[in-house]
Amino acid sequence: MSTTQTDLAIHIRFLYGGGAERVLVNLMPAFIKQGVKVDLVMNMAEGPYLPEVPPEVRIIDLKTKKTLAGLPKLVRYLRQERPKVLLSFLHYPNEMAILAKYLAFVNTRVIVSERNALSMHAGNEPSSEKWSAISTKLLYPLADGILANSNGVAQDLANITGISPKRIKVIYNPTITPGIFEKSQQTLDHPWFQLGQPPVVLGVGRLDPQKNFSTLIKAFAKVRQTKPCRLMILGRGRETVQLQALIKELDLENDVALPGFTNNPYPYLKKAAVFVLSSLWEGLPNVLIEALALGTPVISTNCPCGPEEILDGGRYGSLVPVGDDEAIAKEILDILSGNSRQVDSAWLEQFRVENVAQQYLEFLGLN
Repeated sequence: MSTTQTDLAIHIRFLYGGGAERVLVNLMPAFIKQGVKVDLVMNMAEGPYLPEVPPEVRIIDLKTKKTLAGLPKLVRYLRQERPKVLLSFLHYPNEMAILAKYLAFVNTRVIVSERNALSMHAGNEPSSEKWSAISTKLLYPLADGILANSNGVAQDLANITGISPKRIKVIYNPTITPGIFEKSQQTLDHPWFQLGQPPVVLGVGRLDPQKNFSTLIKAFAKVRQTKPCRLMILGRGRETVQLQALIKELDLENDVALPGFTNNPYPYLKKAAVFVLSSLWEGLPNVLIEALALGTPVISTNCPCGPEEILDGGRYGSLVPVGDDEAIAKEILDILSGNSRQVDSAWLEQFRVENVAQQYLEFLGLN
């Protein structure tokens, strides 16, 4: 047991390149700056964001890939360390955090954070995910506090669980940090981004069904019939082979690139002519906010949840119907023709890490 009590234990599976992981990496330095003693409790201490964990944060590695298998070790950690607050991110770690508190018989306050439209996730993912709505309804009411990263996610969660929306605190993602502006200045050697090259349309995210990149590729095929341009999608995932086959089928192999995941997408975002989010559903997509902050015109599906809130109903970027490649193509061509919306800098303040971290600390009772 440590000599001084941990203020905040943060629980997540690992630090692979997802939005929730990015939120944690952004929040932890702000917490440390405020004098909060932080433990990061992971099922496996691995992932590309691991080097970004501040050295002041103690990493607790449960050394098990399976979330349920980590439950006894999480119980043991809570009994030994008794942190004031356990903040959990993502669905199954949230459930394990709630169970661990009651199995450990400790007075640690457990706060769970939902980051996605759970009804959409359960309805579109493999069968193992379909139980998530049931387990959420049973366990989330036992949490000491519930966070959501958008009003849409909060309402979706209330609808699924029957929990009063008043019990669910909405705090937007701490997406805008000084680091994204610094990293966006790094040299980008890719030949597509050199002077005199055709404009680049950019997509960023896991190559999974949720992100619906097949619709973006089909939209790009229509755009290319009218205007020379290129499409790059940064990310990796289980749909890589299918997307590559679609690119070949549409004869786009010379103009579409899938270079994989990058730790630093910000030079690409800054230099892209337009960023497109083609998702079927979201929670509060960080990359859409990052693109706005870097001054890149954006197009997004009006999917549940998040884009409409980020773009203020379409004031700061184009909103199109989900799955509508014609509408996406039309908006891309419009932006490539020089028509884009200006973003009010004051609007972006709600996504700045300093402001969001303060809201977290107040809700956690650690300010």
